[in-house]
Amino acid sequence: MPPAPQRGRLARRLAACAAVLATATGVALTATAPPAGADGARRPAGTVDVQLLSFNDFHGNLEPPQGSSGSVEELQADGTKKTVPAGGVEYLAQSLRTARKGHPYSVTAAAGDMIGASPLLSGLFHDEPTIEAMNGLGLDVTAVGNHEFDEGRAELTRMQRGGCHPKDGCYEKGKTFRGADFPYLAANVTDDRTGKPILKPYTVWQHKGVKIGFIGVTLKGTPDIVNADGVKGLTFHGEVETINKYAKVLDRQGVKAVVALIHEGGMPASTSYNGNCDSPGPGAGISGPIVDIAKRVSPRVDALVTGHTHQSYTCTIPDPAGHPRTVTSAASYGRLYTDTTLTYDRRSHDIVRTAVHGPHAVNHVVDRTQPKAPDMTSLIGRWNKLAAPIADKPVGYISADINGRGAGTPEEPLGDLIADAQLAATEEPGKGGAQLALMNPGGIRSDLAYKASGGEGDGVVTYAEAFTVQPFTNMTNVVDLTGAQLLAALQQQVSGPNEASPKILQISHGLTYTLDMTKAGAARVVADSVKLDGAALDPAKTYRVAMNEFLAGGGDGFPALKQGTNKYVGPSDLDALTAYLTAHSTPASPLAPPAADRITLVK
Repeated sequence: MPPAPQRGRLARRLAACAAVLATATGVALTATAPPAGADGARRPAGTVDVQLLSFNDFHGNLEPPQGSSGSVEELQADGTKKTVPAGGVEYLAQSLRTARKGHPYSVTAAAGDMIGASPLLSGLFHDEPTIEAMNGLGLDVTAVGNHEFDEGRAELTRMQRGGCHPKDGCYEKGKTFRGADFPYLAANVTDDRTGKPILKPYTVWQHKGVKIGFIGVTLKGTPDIVNADGVKGLTFHGEVETINKYAKVLDRQGVKAVVALIHEGGMPASTSYNGNCDSPGPGAGISGPIVDIAKRVSPRVDALVTGHTHQSYTCTIPDPAGHPRTVTSAASYGRLYTDTTLTYDRRSHDIVRTAVHGPHAVNHVVDRTQPKAPDMTSLIGRWNKLAAPIADKPVGYISADINGRGAGTPEEPLGDLIADAQLAATEEPGKGGAQLALMNPGGIRSDLAYKASGGEGDGVVTYAEAFTVQPFTNMTNVVDLTGAQLLAALQQQVSGPNEASPKILQISHGLTYTLDMTKAGAARVVADSVKLDGAALDPAKTYRVAMNEFLAGGGDGFPALKQGTNKYVGPSDLDALTAYLTAHSTPASPLAPPAADRITLVK
């Protein structure tokens, strides 16, 4: 999910990967009469049901995520909604293994962002623990996502091929990181020198005569939401044109059954994972980029597994020929998985899609009431032991939850805190002289939860928890911007590429303005309401503005911020946050959640 600045390297990262054995699938299907398919209908003679298990946007969440990131909303039969705790690789692995039972043809796929923006347990070790976990739970294939480029192409290649980190080396004595057992697919990412994809564009899964092709792409707009260094020398092509190109290639090879893994998604009308995406008609309950993509991807493709927006849906969107086709997404952080039934015809070598519906797909909760997968528990324990000296260090104290992702409002309490922290780190004359700070909402990866995540005690913020919120260790920049440029940046939150899906910057104390969502485009920011410390913004005056280096580079659709001059480079955003928490809280006087009242919202 957006945005993805390149993660800076921590001074020392401690550990190495040894892979866990992958799970094998069962025996050949035999039947004397056509058995029932997943939806209860009789399956046509000469066909077999292939189980496609899928998920997306795992982001290195090996342990159960905290706060709102660790639950899903479930719609009940009486119309009420229930919050269900979910996620954690111990439970994801167990869920997938349980789901595979009784399915002799089962393949597991993902739609990108397996790594990147990860909590400390994975991020501290350059995500080697997550790749090890994915090997162990039996992932067969994944597309790249934008976060796979957080540390650049060379590091992504190492994730695929293995080898110890070029600077930090191997983490465990006698062990070398072996890389992913599954292929990473990057069909629409080409090297500018060769014009060829940087990784495999597609792969063919085969089992007992069944062949299914998988094509993997990330969103074309990846360069707009990652640090420029991470994608230097690469070109990102259109999702539809690339998928259609390789669907033809697979067809010429005799592979007629095709699934596209797309790291781009949509926004369902329902906030519940089990909401009806096809009400009042097929695909009526979803909007966003994936709708246009699904309508234009070749009919040769039988199902679309998507991601990026961290939403959950199983939709039926007609392909260009008018045939129903399933489009799915399983939220994020391993909280859900999708079980899709692909009915494979051995004679045509294609997936059977009737005029009534596409492949049958259902999202399932990765609930925490089931037993944990023992090998994943062991994996987490091993890496936690290596991370403990850094991870368990207290850095601050809070009196209640300080919500970021879980706030559900344009202005987030945690966003205000982070902006205040960056201002505090850079406001002294010799340290940048910042007068205000801006923070991109997509860079806030979690909440700060009051409840203890381990043995540290309620209200204690550990280094690991702070790292989970700010995992990129982006450097803070302070630049000169005129009042006119600053106003333009605020207007870009709700106009241009951000008009359809606003990206509301989090702002430091002293900066206030009115956001009128009843208006359109740039007019939503009420220009004469913008004030700094009570004084109206002067278009001709120069202001010193702090922000992370991703925003300073114009990331997330803020080209006005790229116009900044007289740059000063301060501490990392993570260091700024931990220093602020330490300076402004004690066990006896914990930090209270900010009021989040700097932006006056008109709806």
